[in-house]
Amino acid sequence: QVQLVESGGGLVQAGDSLSLSCAASGRTFSSYALGWFRQAPGKQREFVAGISWSGSRIYSSDSVESRFTISRDNAKNTVYLQMNNLKPEDTAVYYCAANAARRIFTSTREYDYWGQGTQVTVSS
Repeated sequence: QVQLVESGGGLVQAGDSLSLSCAASGRTFSSYALGWFRQAPGKQREFVAGISWSGSRIYSSDSVESRFTISRDNAKNTVYLQMNNLKPEDTAVYYCAANAARRIFTSTREYDYWGQGTQVTVSS
């Protein structure tokens, strides 16, 4: 019912900034809460940040501290992840996800739809 397509990944140096975006199509975008997850080689997919359906609530994981910021533009059916001061340990495939409950969840099993991911590689 919802298709998600991530973009904006690439190869950067430690300390650089990068902005990811996720465009949605299908069912009304504002009806879903959105989350960003990442998966590094050999590791499980982990929660990065989430935003409620209205955008009034946001939550970021302790692993990224205050370096990453999530936002959404319902008029454009797009969710963003602004990443600052990137570190080598941020290297992973980044995924956006949507859930119909319209609330932020930190576990992958709570999300109904997933994008294909975009690779972010941070060199030392």
